[in-house]
Amino acid sequence: MIIAFDVDDTLITPSIVTASSTDTPNYEVIAIYRWFQAQGHNMIVWSGGGVDYARMWADKLGLQPFNAVVKEKRQDVDIAFDDCDVDLAEVNIKVKRINNAVSRKDWNRHKV
Repeated sequence: MIIAFDVDDTLITPSIVTASSTDTPNYEVIAIYRWFQAQGHNMIVWSGGGVDYARMWADKLGLQPFNAVVKEKRQDVDIAFDDCDVDLAEVNIKVKRINNAVSRKDWNRHKV
């Protein structure tokens, strides 16, 4: 199977919602990622911020994905993990977003 994980608010928690100076790994979601990887599935890390952004976080988190790509609907992705309601894969799993009341609008500009 091909399993895709989004970066922002899924694999990492943005610094803007934790009042920290750095983005924080979401260790619970990373544990799920590593479980699927250990089962031999093809792992994708993706982001609306682009391939370079997805690859940077995959490297920082030591995830060693099969591929890093721009987040978009793909017919070959079996399961997608994301913090939003999405229709990107055959099965879409919504991950709890931390401190949803905090706007990510300004924070998201760093990826442009």
